[in-house]
Amino acid sequence: MNKQDLKLFLEEKAQIYEHPRFLDTDPIQIPHQYQEKQDIEIAAFLAATIAWGNRKSIINSAEKMLKLMGNSPYDFIMNHSPEQLEPLKGFVHRTFNGDDFIYFVKALKHLLEKHQDLEAAFVNNNPHRPIGELQYDFRSRFLSLKHEKRTEKHLANPLSGSAAKRINMFLRWMVRSNRNGVDFGLWQSLLPRQLSIPLDVHSGNVARKLKLLKRAQNDAKSVVELDQALSVFDPNDPVKYDFALFGLGVFEKF
Repeated sequence: MNKQDLKLFLEEKAQIYEHPRFLDTDPIQIPHQYQEKQDIEIAAFLAATIAWGNRKSIINSAEKMLKLMGNSPYDFIMNHSPEQLEPLKGFVHRTFNGDDFIYFVKALKHLLEKHQDLEAAFVNNNPHRPIGELQYDFRSRFLSLKHEKRTEKHLANPLSGSAAKRINMFLRWMVRSNRNGVDFGLWQSLLPRQLSIPLDVHSGNVARKLKLLKRAQNDAKSVVELDQALSVFDPNDPVKYDFALFGLGVFEKF
């Protein structure tokens, strides 16, 4: 199909899948359980961190994480005692274990003691920098406490070639408008046009079939290539097409 037909096709699919019914099977339902900004941010960040594998398993594990935090993530982060961290040691989701979970709690507290929320911690007074650089600096500050080397793999580094799917997904959740009842639109310091596509096996395969992506690997270079292709259709909000690509791959087996 030509570019105009492809744009109309993607617009139609994006409208179908950016809908509250999408929440029923997606990890974004986890932060939707909360009302306060800091709770939403933390629940979203943790759910996105473990978002690989079966989505039902991701949702179940994220619910367990929040239950271990008394279903009050911000209060737990800021006010937990050493004794309250003990039950977290038994948590496991694939390769993310209790030690990783405890480190994430401590690192989040470290950042939130310096910033009022995760938005301020991520942007760090410099919202106009490229999103990959912001991710890299946030990752460096997040991992600034003493930690096991294994924990580093749970927060991707796009400047080392990673597609950084999970952090890009978290940013989509936080930045894009909530007008359709899916993403949150909580972060006002970043714009949707700054975001990168949360590239995974589903969106990557569909993008290649639609000739939006030539590169075979799902890596940082592929993210740039796909970002550029989608920006032609909507330069102000190219990441909305994530719903189309993901929906076509997961629900329609395109």
